[in-house]
Amino acid sequence: MGKISQVSSKYIIHAAIEIEGVVDRPDVIGAIFGQTEGLIGSDLELRELQRSGRIGRIEVNVDTRAGKTQGTIIIPSSLDKAETSIIAAALEVIQRIGPCNAKLKVKNIEDVRISKRKYVIDRAKELLKTMMDDVLPDSQEIADEVAYSVRVMEVQEYGKDRLPAGPAVDESDSIIVVEGRADVLNLLKHGFKNVIAINGTSIPPTIVDLCAKKEVTAFVDGDRGGKLIVQELISLAEIDFVTMAPDGKEVEEITKKEIHKALRSRVAAEQVKMDITTQKENGNSNRTNTVSSRLQQRSSRPVHSERRERPQMQPRPQYAPKKVVVTADEKNKFTQMLNDLVGTRGACLLDESLNILGKVPLPEIETSLKGLSGGVHAVVFDGVIERPVVQLAERSNVKYLVAMDSKVKQNETKVGILTLSDL
Repeated sequence: MGKISQVSSKYIIHAAIEIEGVVDRPDVIGAIFGQTEGLIGSDLELRELQRSGRIGRIEVNVDTRAGKTQGTIIIPSSLDKAETSIIAAALEVIQRIGPCNAKLKVKNIEDVRISKRKYVIDRAKELLKTMMDDVLPDSQEIADEVAYSVRVMEVQEYGKDRLPAGPAVDESDSIIVVEGRADVLNLLKHGFKNVIAINGTSIPPTIVDLCAKKEVTAFVDGDRGGKLIVQELISLAEIDFVTMAPDGKEVEEITKKEIHKALRSRVAAEQVKMDITTQKENGNSNRTNTVSSRLQQRSSRPVHSERRERPQMQPRPQYAPKKVVVTADEKNKFTQMLNDLVGTRGACLLDESLNILGKVPLPEIETSLKGLSGGVHAVVFDGVIERPVVQLAERSNVKYLVAMDSKVKQNETKVGILTLSDL
């Protein structure tokens, strides 16, 4: 008898059967052929369809539990949709199998071609992804890979300490000192060839010799280890500038934009040295980032865009010497705000309850004070207190000015002046 397999069929009929008794698989198959015979015409007789190969092998799986039999029936078909549906509906007329009552229900008719099509699409996606990742890199990927390999090959061993370095350390008048080989690779990747690594926590003699001859920028990680290396470099070698990666990041992982930003905002080593000395005297070792940023801002640009010449013939008013007294809550609030404003070039205007009335850029302080009509209790800003700012605060009845530093003495104004060191 000719039979067709499920692999070459177009549709598969899935049916479930429930029998109130115990029967075997041959009993179910016999009932299917016997009870559908002559029901739907001679052209759709199951036996004839199997002989011609248009109906495949009928698969029956049964399981008997507690005196009842349940199972599934699978019939592959190469007929069209309508004929296959008629065959499926004819199965549901079966009511008895052997001596037992039975109930047969068609669950679904599966289109084999849809399943195959889905497999083809999914597999094609996998093959295309593999081809794009491994077989056909685009021109940009090829260029990047070649450029990176060239830069990696440019890493040299410099001096008797065999330190990892770029190819332009000798010929360049200025160099960048980093912590390790990975930092050198990252800077080479982004076009910086005058880089050399300390290659450890101790400063090798080669670095000390280079610092005596060239302009040196120390570029360290944004963590406590980087701060310690800066302190050691300042104490042992003649470095000129210091900069750090963003807080919590390492030089080896930062982007080209972050590298350029860090190098543009470098701080003079003398300022950092003075800052470290002050911290040791005051015991404020936890403020390295804050004060370094303050020095950076002070060295990079002026504080107030509206600085005016002070008339020389007008004598400054003198006030009785006094110490500005603030409560613990005010001190904590001012300190927190000052640290949050570091590097922002902005200002916070506070009322008497120390609530923030507004945050504005430094050039807009005067406009904001006039707009608030004397309701400002304190101004906290990222910069240096100078004479124009003090005069503006006096006219607006501001009680406190809080900033990084001050060029105005307390006895020269009735406004309370507080700096970072006072807090």
